Amino acid sequence: QVQLLESGGGLVQPGGSLRLSCAASGRTFNGNTMGWFRQTPGKEREFVAAITWNAGTIYYADFVKGRFTISRDNAKNTLYLQMNSLKPEGTAVYYCAPRRSSGDINDPINFGSWGQGTQVTVSS
Repeated sequence: QVQLLESGGGLVQPGGSLRLSCAASGRTFNGNTMGWFRQTPGKEREFVAAITWNAGTIYYADFVKGRFTISRDNAKNTLYLQMNSLKPEGTAVYYCAPRRSSGDINDPINFGSWGQGTQVTVSS
């Protein structure tokens, strides 16, 4: 079973940057597409980005294109999300998870083994 630990969140001013990390245990990390999602209270979990196991294909939500970069280090079993030009609407808990089924890449139902998340707050 994959265990995930997200880190790197915090308080940042609009226009600032953060780098999130997701450390995975378990032998399934390297074989899986990994994704980042975010969630705010009362709303559904929202797709942010995903990357295939060999980084050959990368997906982004339209609202982060050009500002966020997803990457992974399979030797370290770690997933990253570099977030630049952050906006107040980016305030959310950010989660990573491995893809578990071949449905829509942006549907959280196709991902599983969620971590605890890391809080990102974008505010002046």
